[in-house]
Amino acid sequence: MNRPLRASIPKLALAAILLPVGPFTAQQDPDLIRGDQWHLPFLRITQAHLLSQGSGVVVAVPDTGVDPHPDLRENLLSGTDVIPGGSGDGRQDRDSHGTSMAGLIAAHGRANDQGALGIAPKAQILPILDTPLDGKGDPDALASGIEFAIARGADVISISAVAGASVRLQQALRAAKDANILVIAAAGNWPPDTDVRYPATEEGVIAVGGVDRAGQHAAVSVTGPQIDVVAPAVDIYSTSYDGKYSKGTGTSSATAIVAGAAALIRSKYPYLPAREVAHRLTATAVDKGPPGRDDEYGYGVIDLVAALTADVPPLGFESASAPAGGGPTTTAGAQSGDDGGATVRGLATLGVIVAAGVGWALVVRRRRRGGDPPPRISR
Repeated sequence: MNRPLRASIPKLALAAILLPVGPFTAQQDPDLIRGDQWHLPFLRITQAHLLSQGSGVVVAVPDTGVDPHPDLRENLLSGTDVIPGGSGDGRQDRDSHGTSMAGLIAAHGRANDQGALGIAPKAQILPILDTPLDGKGDPDALASGIEFAIARGADVISISAVAGASVRLQQALRAAKDANILVIAAAGNWPPDTDVRYPATEEGVIAVGGVDRAGQHAAVSVTGPQIDVVAPAVDIYSTSYDGKYSKGTGTSSATAIVAGAAALIRSKYPYLPAREVAHRLTATAVDKGPPGRDDEYGYGVIDLVAALTADVPPLGFESASAPAGGGPTTTAGAQSGDDGGATVRGLATLGVIVAAGVGWALVVRRRRRGGDPPPRISR
């Protein structure tokens, strides 16, 4: 069931607050930064990149803009500014947050393993300046950025921010769902947040929490029943403005990492509708905490390799009463080679990710612990 649109409330209460990535104190040597990106080996990025690198996928990043960092600029499209103070095309960032998020998604690095590397280094970033330097923006500016992303044909929208649920923002998120765009949003950081914040609470949006270097719940990550998956969120190194690098902690970073994972899937399986991509992310996650879904880890830590290789039945396969999936989600539907080329959108919309697949998904997650292999289901 869709949640009703909320009535307008005072603008200050609606102010979007960027989730801080932390002080920008990372070392500045491109020869060394790759070794600081601990989340890459944690997620088995080398193996994942043999399967997909995100080519043909556009990821919109509504944030503080994205600076054309040397490790990222080849993947940076011309975007837009929905608030004043930028270059007009989204490609200026005087805060660093937007550039950090974009680098986690799609930094291509440099030769000889130099520079920062993103989860999907052949994906393209659509930069959108919608948040001022103080991090206090207008939810309707975020909505405008989402509307721009829809018009420009984005495949994934990565929202590393929390905001008030203005009517226009809710409408924009639902329009993105109807356009077969996968929307991924940060759950929120403690402090100041204590519960999962909007837009991560919107139906159909993937809510992302965080884990630390040991794969355990990150203290900074809020918890709640809306958490879908978790990803690395502590001491995360990425790109920054003026060719620098950043180090940050927060669910912002985890969200960008999950957005990169979604780009890998959409590239390898270009015919999958967004809700099946979301289902693949949750169905292949490595269960943590109590068996099944829980409020700290959601369905578990994302597993890039499993998400790209597992034989995952489509939504509805496990129950005649559940809505049917919009296409094949098994490895047989994958494109050959590195990537599948330009994304071809399915006709199905994102829908309710968890409810439709809960019968089968919980069975899978109860048996996927730690080093268990990804599920392979015969049909």
